[in-house]
Amino acid sequence: MRIVAGEFGGRRLSAVPGMATRPTTDKVKEALFNIIGPYFSGGTSLDLYGGSGGLSIEGVSRGIEHATLVDRAYSAIKTIKDNIGVTKHPEKFTVLKMDSRKALTVLVKQEKKFDLVYLDPPYAKQQIVKDMTRMAELNLLNDDALIVAETNQEANLPENIDSFSFIKRQNYGITVLNFYRFERG
Repeated sequence: MRIVAGEFGGRRLSAVPGMATRPTTDKVKEALFNIIGPYFSGGTSLDLYGGSGGLSIEGVSRGIEHATLVDRAYSAIKTIKDNIGVTKHPEKFTVLKMDSRKALTVLVKQEKKFDLVYLDPPYAKQQIVKDMTRMAELNLLNDDALIVAETNQEANLPENIDSFSFIKRQNYGITVLNFYRFERG
């Protein structure tokens, strides 16, 4: 695994030990950023299922100002922190060790808002629609925020989700990327 492009491009990242997480492949990560825009001029991102931190680190490498990463597993948090160390810019990241539901409540109290959200939960524990709906209800999303949900082929996320417009779905083998735009109601 590596950072594909941007300020930190080419640097190697570690995967979370064990089989509990599956990192987004470099091929899928590159495709994802080619779809949402290869580079950013600022903004904030949230990854509710941080894993190794690769998606958020890639986003910051490409111009996101600040990334918040959440994971409940100690091994993932340790890997995220090690991978952030590779960037030499830890101030651009906030790491929270807690489950996604609690994190949303904490982020509301911190008055955080996001422009880009990655949702890549364990495939067996899909709750993407609930997460999206909850973020909208809690006012955690800036106008036109982009949501990227990574699933497997069986997930079949709906195109119609309240407060979100469906942009596109892209298949990469067993991995499916789903793109939505937040539309304040």
